[in-house]
Amino acid sequence: MKFVKGIGLFFVYPLFMLVLGFYAGVRFTEHYEQLYYQQGEDTDTSGAEEKLQGQPVLESTEPLGNSTDYERAGNAAEEDSLYLEVVSASETLNVETKYVLEERDIYRDTVVETTWRLPDKYVGMNREQFLSAMKEYEAFPPLSEMQRGFVSLEVLSFSREKVVIQMNYRVVLPTDSFYLAVYDNKVVVLLDDRETVYIETDIKLEKLPEEEQEQIINMMFIEDEAGLYDFLEAHSS
Repeated sequence: MKFVKGIGLFFVYPLFMLVLGFYAGVRFTEHYEQLYYQQGEDTDTSGAEEKLQGQPVLESTEPLGNSTDYERAGNAAEEDSLYLEVVSASETLNVETKYVLEERDIYRDTVVETTWRLPDKYVGMNREQFLSAMKEYEAFPPLSEMQRGFVSLEVLSFSREKVVIQMNYRVVLPTDSFYLAVYDNKVVVLLDDRETVYIETDIKLEKLPEEEQEQIINMMFIEDEAGLYDFLEAHSS
């Protein structure tokens, strides 16, 4: 009977240990898997939170303009301005250009505008050349303009299509006789009242003969228009 009990314990004990080991293994496996999945969920959650809270802000990879960039931009603007000036300066007059004259009476403050064909001597001129020609005309006007009371001129506009010039006159009705006087070392023509300036000339007193200089200083009498024109033509350059 004791032998039978011994055999039973021999088989039962190992079987019990085997079952106990299997149960321990299952519990350990379940615990490990639970821990693994929990760590995985924590990792995924933190990654999701990073994506939600840490969305990348798109920024330009190009550097903001510094002082050098502004200087370059300024230089470019200056070059464009110079280019426009060069284009304007290269614009020349042609036979189709309108020649508009605005004749202004200084005394009456009236203006008469007329449009003419561009004189041949101005064809092909650019702005600088035309302004130079106008300055020369103003300094040395024709005798016919002086007789009309020409005082000055101004170029109001210049383009290939049209030039506008304002001619200023001091229109005074001439008298039968005149007087020559000196003003600012230049000869001027006065009407017979000895006060009203009829013509301002560029004739310098020092260029005249001494006898004429004395007469003009004392107001030289000119009998008529023919005598006045003879004097002006003889001494005008």
